[in-house]
Amino acid sequence: MTINCKGVLINLNKPKILGILNITPDSFFDGGKYNTTKKILKQCEKMINEGADFIDVGAQSSRPGSKELSLEEELNRLMPNLANLIKEFPEIPFSIDTYRSKIAEESINIGASIINDISSGNLDSKMMEVVGRKKVPYIMMHMKGNPLTMQINTNYKNVVTEIIEFFSKKIKQAYSFGINDLIIDPGFGFGKNIDDNFRILNHLELFNSFNLPVMVGISRKSMIYKKLGINSKQSLNGTSVLNTVSLTKKIKILRVHDVREAKECIDLLQELE
Repeated sequence: MTINCKGVLINLNKPKILGILNITPDSFFDGGKYNTTKKILKQCEKMINEGADFIDVGAQSSRPGSKELSLEEELNRLMPNLANLIKEFPEIPFSIDTYRSKIAEESINIGASIINDISSGNLDSKMMEVVGRKKVPYIMMHMKGNPLTMQINTNYKNVVTEIIEFFSKKIKQAYSFGINDLIIDPGFGFGKNIDDNFRILNHLELFNSFNLPVMVGISRKSMIYKKLGINSKQSLNGTSVLNTVSLTKKIKILRVHDVREAKECIDLLQELE
């Protein structure tokens, strides 16, 4: 299984790591931590040195209850920093965490390699057209509503079945726009309660039925720290446990804050196999 990042085929037979680089003041775990050019470049270098295969740059928080940033604010926050990152680390594929087609297109134009859309095109009808035209990999995530409203209605008859049905439709739609490289993300914590999240994890292998790479983003989320009665800063061990469970279910990409620990999970499981 491979994805094509601007002419470079990346083999996913060994799971890969997508390092999270939030350049936001309000993300749930690291909001405001990387707020200068020096800090952003240093954190990116740290994740690359620890084994990140891709870096996921986000300029707008998608934590539950977060308010929407204006397009101009997102552009102004993202573009100068992305340009600096691409200049400093030209060999690393950068993913852009956005649901706006304008942000996606301008990011790709200056060198971004992947678009990571939490809405699978539902929040911007032009997104899939842009990604298809630009021929970059597209990460599609399942989410109910938007970040402001997604935790208001988390009712499902069968959360796993409903997400699989969602992807069945979205995959066909993406192919119709000429998107060749798709990655699916069940969206832990996005419009799901804690029990839903664990049901998805328990049946994660079912998402492999699409024969597409599956990405998991569990890193330091509330399904870990609320279940354990701790906080996000204390949830690294729990993250590693659930990342390991995900890897045993043959997922291909881990989206994480802590790259070194994720790489250890991958390397040890690879040794067993």
